[in-house]
Amino acid sequence: MKMTVIGCGYLGATHAACMAELGHDVLGMDSDIDKVAILNSGRAPFFERDLDDLLAKHTATGRLRFTASYGEAADFADLHFIGVGTPPQPGTDAYDLTHLFDAVTKLAPGLTAPAVIAVKSTVPVGTAPRVAELLRDMAPAGDLIEVAWNPEFLRESFAVDDTLRPDRLVLGFNSDHSWAEALLRQAFAKIIESGTPTLVTDWATAELAKGAANSFLATKISFINAMAEVCEKSGANVAELANILGHDHRIGRHGMRPGLGFGGGCLPKDLGGFITRADELDAGEAVGILREAAMVNARRRQRVIDLAREELGPDLRGKRITVWGAAFKPETDDIRDSPALAVAQALHDLGATITITDPKALDNARKLHPELDYVEDPIAAVDDADLLLHLTEWHQYSTIDPKRLATRTTSPKVIDARGTLNTDQWRDAGWMTRALGRP
Repeated sequence: MKMTVIGCGYLGATHAACMAELGHDVLGMDSDIDKVAILNSGRAPFFERDLDDLLAKHTATGRLRFTASYGEAADFADLHFIGVGTPPQPGTDAYDLTHLFDAVTKLAPGLTAPAVIAVKSTVPVGTAPRVAELLRDMAPAGDLIEVAWNPEFLRESFAVDDTLRPDRLVLGFNSDHSWAEALLRQAFAKIIESGTPTLVTDWATAELAKGAANSFLATKISFINAMAEVCEKSGANVAELANILGHDHRIGRHGMRPGLGFGGGCLPKDLGGFITRADELDAGEAVGILREAAMVNARRRQRVIDLAREELGPDLRGKRITVWGAAFKPETDDIRDSPALAVAQALHDLGATITITDPKALDNARKLHPELDYVEDPIAAVDDADLLLHLTEWHQYSTIDPKRLATRTTSPKVIDARGTLNTDQWRDAGWMTRALGRP
């Protein structure tokens, strides 16, 4: 089966490679010529586990290729996925749909025969009718173009697995959609045959699915972090509390990990976008719990800053602080809304000298924060440090022997904001250790 993927950023490139892995002939399209060249060489312009292997495999066979031509994409197939970015608008949490509508308006003139446009981009509810109207007005095939909504639920660093083996497949259609549904079921046949729940619904429900899912996940994370605040005041252990709560099958342990809070390009954006759209629909009071989830998340970052000042004194001028981690989570080079970098920048603004290390994200961090210092080796990074902050839970950090580090610092103090260091081992090695939500 032939198909195109319009927009080859993180979402689109992953989807294109995985559709090729499922046996389809795929043409990825992106207006960025440099990005197209990198992808045609069998590499991604960002780090995502297992993605380069798929790109190399399928570009080599010719099953997957990339172009910068909307006309070529329109001619290639009658199924077109759109996976462009929808970042927040400057100065607000509302989604910026510029890239989506630009893709639709540039693709439409080439649609001279019946086609299905399946949108994967995360959008505010009510966007699908606007896309359909644009296509009716601008595509030569007009009313013969069917619009489907196919939200993605990818976790960065697990995106390939989440695409090939998703928890569920959501297909949203308007009233008359028999051909569109048949085409999408053909595209996802191997996934459906494997037993993946396939949920067919209307446009609005499908549009809400991604934002609602991420808002719930953000609330779950913020709930356990709110409990961490209570644990710190009462002397309880939030890790043990989370384990106790997680054994209740109605709650579950997965995703309820206390720490520095969430960041990245999805949870913060979708939480803010969901709240903003609810306000626009005069349903703002209904999402008050989501506003508190966002506030709890912001407080986690401030808590680490407060702990650093408790250990080093309120005046941080002249103090040297090492930060383990720049990416918003491990196994990615994504620094969008990174809690680690937000804390590092705040401490720098208070006068501290900040040295950052990270296995994958240093190049991206340097571009965004050139005023900070960077060291590749996490052990060398602690040289002459007055305080070590563990802010991104890369596995490598939890395996480092703290005895090797203690003599390299001016004062062996560590704040474990992710809760994955063995505090007993670190304390036995002579470190003053503090962890969020723990005694």
